Amino acid sequence: MEFDPSTPIWLQLVSEFTRRIVTGVWAPGEKIPGVRELALELKVNPNTVQRALAELDREGLSRPERTAGRFVTDETPAIDRAREGLAAEAATTYARGAQGLGMSLTAARELLGRIWPDTDERGNS
Repeated sequence: MEFDPSTPIWLQLVSEFTRRIVTGVWAPGEKIPGVRELALELKVNPNTVQRALAELDREGLSRPERTAGRFVTDETPAIDRAREGLAAEAATTYARGAQGLGMSLTAARELLGRIWPDTDERGNS
């Protein structure tokens, strides 16, 4: 993972870990890798990973269990809210970029419709 120097690393880790949850890399109820393991994988300080994981707990995307570790929530509404949040960030980036290029809303929608993969509502081909 490459980090953006303009954003705190722990916030970037929150986004990455959230992405892993909403895409199913870390499935509901699954044990999340430990702090040290994630710190080694991502080449960051364990305290930075711990801060990011604590934020996932606060957002309801994970839950710590005293002696067993940390697990992805089973609460699908929390995961759905996180998915919508990440999608809103991506949509905002697209909208600002298209607007900055002088595209109308209609043209931007048409472009999105043309490049959207041929999938159903859940993203299945």
